[in-house]
Amino acid sequence: MSDAPVTSNLRVPHSDALDKAADVEGRSLWQDAFRRMQANRAAMASAIMLIVLAVVCFVGPLFVPWTYEEIDWDLLEATPPNFELKHYLGTDSLGRDMLARLLQGGQVSFMVGILATSVALVIGVTVGAMAGFIGGRVDQFLMRFVDVMYAVPLMFFIIILMVVFGRNFYLMFLAIGFVEWLTMSRIVRGQTLTLRNKEFIEAARASGGSTTSIIIRHIIPNVLGVVIVYVTLTIPQVILLESFLSFLGLGVQAPMTSWGALIAEGAQEMEITPRTLILPAVCLSTTLFCFNFLGDGLRDALDPKDR
Repeated sequence: MSDAPVTSNLRVPHSDALDKAADVEGRSLWQDAFRRMQANRAAMASAIMLIVLAVVCFVGPLFVPWTYEEIDWDLLEATPPNFELKHYLGTDSLGRDMLARLLQGGQVSFMVGILATSVALVIGVTVGAMAGFIGGRVDQFLMRFVDVMYAVPLMFFIIILMVVFGRNFYLMFLAIGFVEWLTMSRIVRGQTLTLRNKEFIEAARASGGSTTSIIIRHIIPNVLGVVIVYVTLTIPQVILLESFLSFLGLGVQAPMTSWGALIAEGAQEMEITPRTLILPAVCLSTTLFCFNFLGDGLRDALDPKDR
């Protein structure tokens, strides 16, 4: 008999193919959304721009030699740049440093946008999840209350709160947040109605889970995608609302300022010093555009229909 080795007809996969198959891993919803988000250049550029703006507004005042309320009586409406007295963007009609006031205005606008949206987020998600999951009379009562609130002119409601309780800085967060939760509650309710009869919810009920635990552990985590998108679109809306109130003189009190208050001041001096209007208007417009581009990018990344 021959001692030649017996060859098999079985084909052994190439080692490179095995390596590639080993490298293939499953991706979660958030990992897949992040990959899709990275492919959206406008959304990523907007996110980076917003981070830079926020860091500059909150850290920048530490490096500016003037405070936002400090007055330089020797230099009223100074044209920029003035390196000798370190007024890099000049001063306004009262001799206050424009750069310091721009940074302070950015702080107030960002804080109002984020904190008021947080108030709307807590109220809207709680009401929407309860109405959608519990249903019945609770759903009818909560949704009819939302309908009544929709019938009230929201701007009129905010102005009444400001007149009755005074122009308090923290009251503004609560007032704006209290009127911005209505749409969020309806969105969360609609998502909850589609989830409450799913198999994993039935399994949670069968295992003895309470209504509160099911809402917190199962309902809310599964609506976070839609909520995050709506939050990024609510923040610019809140910033614009605060700016409008400040433009009407119902916003922050002097000497504290916001971009809306700076625009109102600049509108009165636009013929003499147009930069006092242009600078805050550019900052506000850039922030609003970035938030909208970021919201559109998140919506596309988290939309399962686009996969």
